[in-house]
Amino acid sequence: MKRKGSFGSNAFDIFNTIFIVAFIVSILYPFLNIIATSFSNAIHVAKSDITIWPRGFTLEAYNYVFHDPFVYKGYLNSILYAVGSTAIMLVFTSLIAYPLILPDFMIKKFITIFLTITMFFGGGLIPTYLLMRNMHLLNTYWVMVLPGCVWAYNVFIFRTFFQSIPSELRESALMDGANDIVILFKIMLPLSKALIATFALFGIVGSWNSWFNGLIYLNDQNKYPLQLILRNYLYVIDSNTIQLRAGMSNSANSLNHRELDPKSVRMGMIVVTMFPIMMIYPFFQKYFAKGVMIGAIKG
Repeated sequence: MKRKGSFGSNAFDIFNTIFIVAFIVSILYPFLNIIATSFSNAIHVAKSDITIWPRGFTLEAYNYVFHDPFVYKGYLNSILYAVGSTAIMLVFTSLIAYPLILPDFMIKKFITIFLTITMFFGGGLIPTYLLMRNMHLLNTYWVMVLPGCVWAYNVFIFRTFFQSIPSELRESALMDGANDIVILFKIMLPLSKALIATFALFGIVGSWNSWFNGLIYLNDQNKYPLQLILRNYLYVIDSNTIQLRAGMSNSANSLNHRELDPKSVRMGMIVVTMFPIMMIYPFFQKYFAKGVMIGAIKG
């Protein structure tokens, strides 16, 4: 039997429904419009009469994007930076967070205060750039994976999660002769899969979407991340660039520049850029909510 609610409750439900539908539409429409534009020909793109369905279906925008060798290099570089920086972040954060839960760790308070200070004060862009230069990291792959390997916020979340694991497990392992390194990697981290998966997702997404570090630290285009290649597409690609590339292409799959509009090329590049990161979400979803909630409750 359906329970009859009060006028206020019904009004609240109606408002919530309208708000959620409007919110979903505001997210989905730009996303679908980008995809539709990338598959539409130049005539309809120039008229701006594309909504969520392609008009004058063509794959020329993707043909243009995938004929650019820097797109492939950008892909490989972004995968390298995302995997490398995330792995380093997880290892270093775990190594710093674990001693903070040990009752007999003498400088626990000092490290906690030191990390807390870094949450409020930072060196800034120029000192950070000078530091990278003095460490001879400019224009190297390391400059894209080492900065940011330890964040105070991450350390505190890891510490809080480790504190939620029963201390009796550590005490039993110590009685069996295990040292703290064994306890961390064979007991604490295997019991922290939700936390590791959540922060792995944060790290991969953050690194994949990062382009500013590449802009200021890298000079070699062969080391650019994919997002920096995308930025060049958004700011540099125009009709003259497309015609120049079409004129230089003598292969059987030469570009048909008359079906290409710079906007459809940009939209195609955006789709190519965001597609991989969207594919990894389903694999982390089952850990994501649990990891975030535990950190929030205990924090």
